[in-house]
Amino acid sequence: MRHWPLFPILLTFLIGSSFFVRPSMADEKIDVPNIDRNAARIDKLPPDTRGGQAYRLVYRVDVPIDVLWRFKTDFSNPVFLSNKFITTHRLIRRTAAMAVTAIEYAQRPKIVFQWQTRLLPLKYRLEFQLLNPEQCQQRFHYGYIQLQDRGNQTLVTHVAYFDFWGAFLWANYPWRGGMASFLRYMARWEQETVPFEMQHDHR
Repeated sequence: MRHWPLFPILLTFLIGSSFFVRPSMADEKIDVPNIDRNAARIDKLPPDTRGGQAYRLVYRVDVPIDVLWRFKTDFSNPVFLSNKFITTHRLIRRTAAMAVTAIEYAQRPKIVFQWQTRLLPLKYRLEFQLLNPEQCQQRFHYGYIQLQDRGNQTLVTHVAYFDFWGAFLWANYPWRGGMASFLRYMARWEQETVPFEMQHDHR
């Protein structure tokens, strides 16, 4: 398992056009009103036509949507390093509509993942793509994060399509180290970190 790139989904939590975004993705309407406050719902989705795996992660964060949007689009925030899967996090370039970040992860030391993220602030949506899949031992990796206003809470829908050697086994491994445990950690980290950051943000 140490050869599997188990963490490339991460950057989409942290941050989060001509991406490999299928036309149907822009039209998806996701609403999970009954999801528990501190829970996370994970659904397997039909994969990309090229193969691989896909998932949808849905969870709530106890902050208003503008607060969570600011957190996810602050690509220079050092708090990202409090996530146990991140070793280094660097913003390469940023415009009003796009950001490129370079990330190293604990499970894949010395491999730099370069993510391009398109920002759609009017829709509270981030669309991401891995720019260097071959260097990261992947065929492709892309997806989106959609925020939805729930008053003092925000509903997060995170969809990703990816393929790499061992992707099927990782996506279906039910114990620690598999996709489900990884995604639940990522949701829990954000659910705990963002409200704490909001309370201590004196800007």
